Amino acid sequence: MNIAILSKGSGNYSTKRLKEEALKRGHNVKIINYAKCYVTMERGIPIVRYGGKEVKDIDAIIPRIATNLTKYGSSIVRQFEMQGVFSASSSLAINRTRDKLRATQILARAGVGIPKTVFARETADLDDVIEQAGGVPLIIKVARGTHGNGVVLAETKSAAKAVMQAFYVEGVNFLVQEYIAEAAGSDIRAFVVGGRVVASMKRQSLDDDFRSNLHQGGEGTAIKLTDEERKMAQKAAKAMGLPICGVDLIRSEKGPLVLEVNASPGFGIEKFTDRNVAEKIIEYIEQNAKGKQNKKDRVGA
Repeated sequence: MNIAILSKGSGNYSTKRLKEEALKRGHNVKIINYAKCYVTMERGIPIVRYGGKEVKDIDAIIPRIATNLTKYGSSIVRQFEMQGVFSASSSLAINRTRDKLRATQILARAGVGIPKTVFARETADLDDVIEQAGGVPLIIKVARGTHGNGVVLAETKSAAKAVMQAFYVEGVNFLVQEYIAEAAGSDIRAFVVGGRVVASMKRQSLDDDFRSNLHQGGEGTAIKLTDEERKMAQKAAKAMGLPICGVDLIRSEKGPLVLEVNASPGFGIEKFTDRNVAEKIIEYIEQNAKGKQNKKDRVGA
């Protein structure tokens, strides 16, 4: 097959691993910097151009879209989809996961366990918002943050109000979420491919940081999921319409709770678990791309 990896850089570890496994399995691979692509549109003829040439004869794409380029990157993915090219992640699903409010609404509707969450603006009663989120301490997060950025732990009412008011002044949409003390600065990343969990690791914060994300200096170790955790991760991935994704969970007294579903998860999990995630993704594409277009995405248009 002819596979295109949509990535900003060929030096990215995840991109290199995907290319390596695809070549190993006999496929032709192109790495395309989607930020440098452009499209031409006329009636019935969707075209993607890159490096001054039309991108042709692609059987499948693997989108690796950066958060700060979500709109443009997903538009390029959509153009390929309009050509009938198979995409490992749909443009709609990518957009859906990058909006934390939208994603949380979809997960809640699907019956996925999540921390209690409140979304409000300046007209809200801040005392009631704090109470509805379970009281302090609580988490306040920017609706479009990533890698643990834009997430604040407010330990007092006055601190929570100050953060919310500051976000409002800056015109930033945010969520207020209950703090799960028993998680103790750790979470679990479950990597889902084709609706199955193929690797899982525990991420533990360092230096008393409540955020466990590896980009914030967290430490990863392989972990075995419980049946309930595995089913919750699979349910979250299905709700978001993502056959390939990273699902972040925490263990709580109420059972596993999903924090986030990541449409372009990093492959650092391979180093901690000795699982060949890239191979599983290429296998999934082999089984689903040939002669098939993406199934119609009916979730939360």
